[in-house]
Amino acid sequence: MEGSPAPNEHETVGAYALGILDDAEATAFEAHLATCEWCAQQLDELAGMEPMMAALADLPGTGTPAIAESLTAKPGPRLAERLVDEVAERRASKRRRNFYLVGTAAALIIGGPFAAVATTGGGGDDGGGKKPEATRQAASPAESAFAAMPDRVTATDPTTEVSATVALQKKAWGTDAVLELKNVKGPEKCSLIAVGKNGERETVTSWSVPDWGYGLPDATTDKGRKPLYVQGGAAFEPNQIDRFEVMTFDGERLVEVDA
Repeated sequence: MEGSPAPNEHETVGAYALGILDDAEATAFEAHLATCEWCAQQLDELAGMEPMMAALADLPGTGTPAIAESLTAKPGPRLAERLVDEVAERRASKRRRNFYLVGTAAALIIGGPFAAVATTGGGGDDGGGKKPEATRQAASPAESAFAAMPDRVTATDPTTEVSATVALQKKAWGTDAVLELKNVKGPEKCSLIAVGKNGERETVTSWSVPDWGYGLPDATTDKGRKPLYVQGGAAFEPNQIDRFEVMTFDGERLVEVDA
């Protein structure tokens, strides 16, 4: 938009994760990403959000179903109606490209709190001129929500050896859920499915697993050794859920967790 100031490169990571930058903007941000550890971390935490939102936007009545059909199951009608409204509004405001607005709206869509990365002033170093790791990096919103939820179920698949823990919290609209996933290799695209006692299936959230994977004990990098935390919501109440399934977009079940 002529006359508008260019956005700060750090503020572009949210728009890049959602795929709403044009080709020139995306190319410029990728050049910045190659040298910016902070943006790389933020992009990792936002991974998987765009497939979920795009699929919701493509539900019947809102566009072509091609992307939505790639999901193992779709959100329940009550939850989908609210989420599609949020996605439509996001796409309509594409040109705003403000990271904080993008991050806040995305957090509302997946039903979790939004937390900014902590920063410190000049006096917060460890005496050697470097800021302690705890002050330079904060837990992701999903990880913070996971830590605050005492109601959890966990399981490890004996064949795939993928381990999943699902933390649950009852909400007025249904169930807030956070998944901790370990020992999963990439690249892969996955969904967390809530299966009701009535047999109905709802997609809680979807994400992409990068090449380095998540929660791998023998990984050569810190990011590969760290578990994945993703947050989403289901229209089911907790006592209506029979089990959770972590499924690939190709239909393979990685792990099943009884609720």
